[in-house]
Amino acid sequence: MQNNKNTKQYIYIVQALLEPSKCKIGKTKDFERRLKEYNNMTGKSNENSYRYLFACEVKDMSELEKDIKENFSALREQKKREIYFYNPSLFDGYVKFIKTHKMFIKEIFTKEEDKKIIIKIVKKTTPSLEERGITRKDVMQKAQKVDNDEFYTRFEDVEKELSLYDISIWKNKIVFCNCDDAVDSDNKKTSAFALYFIQKFKEFELKKLICTHYSGVVDLFNQGASGYIFTKDGFREFKDYPKGYTGSFDDPLSLKILNKEADIVCTNPPFSRAKDFWRMLIGSSKKFIIISNISNPITPAYIKYFRENKVWAGYNRVDKYLNPKRELVEASGHWYTNIPIQDRPKSKNLKIIPLKDVPDKYKKFDDNKTLLVDNCYIPDDYNKPFAVSARPILNGLLEKGYKIVEDTQYFPYENGKKGFGRVLVEKI
Repeated sequence: MQNNKNTKQYIYIVQALLEPSKCKIGKTKDFERRLKEYNNMTGKSNENSYRYLFACEVKDMSELEKDIKENFSALREQKKREIYFYNPSLFDGYVKFIKTHKMFIKEIFTKEEDKKIIIKIVKKTTPSLEERGITRKDVMQKAQKVDNDEFYTRFEDVEKELSLYDISIWKNKIVFCNCDDAVDSDNKKTSAFALYFIQKFKEFELKKLICTHYSGVVDLFNQGASGYIFTKDGFREFKDYPKGYTGSFDDPLSLKILNKEADIVCTNPPFSRAKDFWRMLIGSSKKFIIISNISNPITPAYIKYFRENKVWAGYNRVDKYLNPKRELVEASGHWYTNIPIQDRPKSKNLKIIPLKDVPDKYKKFDDNKTLLVDNCYIPDDYNKPFAVSARPILNGLLEKGYKIVEDTQYFPYENGKKGFGRVLVEKI
């Protein structure tokens, strides 16, 4: 009589360390022995060890294996082998199918790091604005002086913004993430942008995803000193290391991809090089959704892009990032795009009313007799230029029948004292 161990049946997902783009989905009555068999195969490199990604007990392993083959036939590398294409989103699909199948009994384990799709961050060490005794106005002023490039976007901020756009914008498009958007089988070494699009590749019906890794001094993702290009083309995923390639957004090869292949650019360019990045990106006439400094609408280098309607605010601001030590830090950023925003939620924050109804504390005239308005109050019956902060622009003022008057920043003087920078707008 067989013992209980041998009568149990299992379905497993196993992967070789040096083959991160594929996995094996198989059956066994002893999954511990089966793993040893994989790692003792003749001709296998000692470095290419196998590990289980998932294992579960089932009632009938042959029936479930048959259904897996039929359901995921398009994802099999070869028809005669149980080798399937792999990435985090495909893995989630395999596991979901198995766990909802009528033959499923119980999960033995799922390797933890393969379940996570959000980059782990360390406990917050930076005090809040209130704790530091400063206001958002102080942050806005300091935001224009940011020199530290090393801000990395969190997965939740990417997901929060990109989920708000109509899914049809991605269909059959090539997405280019060109600012140190590294990709690795370990999610902790993968850019949040790359991770998001890999996860959503099938749902968005993307044609291709191209991500570049920058060979800079700071290597947040531990990807090495060589710049590379990651490409996901259907179910194929591969990296290319062109000789001399830096991975910078202005590397000749990166520019070639931008101009010849990309449809939509989505990334977080380094704040200190944002001027160059915006000039290059807007000059390419490609669609984009990017993060940049929250003060850009009132900063001279960028005002013209807003005035010419070549860019506008996205849906959300971004106040928290990861630094190279993976600590949570604060810096005031915002999403920007040239893709239409449908029913902008924040436009409701604009209070467009007659000038006489604007509370006195939110309206005044400076030494030059220029009207200054605050707190998103906008006079709808004032026909001269008036000065506003970045906030109304970010809330969609230029979509409400107003325009920026000139490409320069306006500094009001009150009783001879220079005030906070603004931009002049007027009713069309």
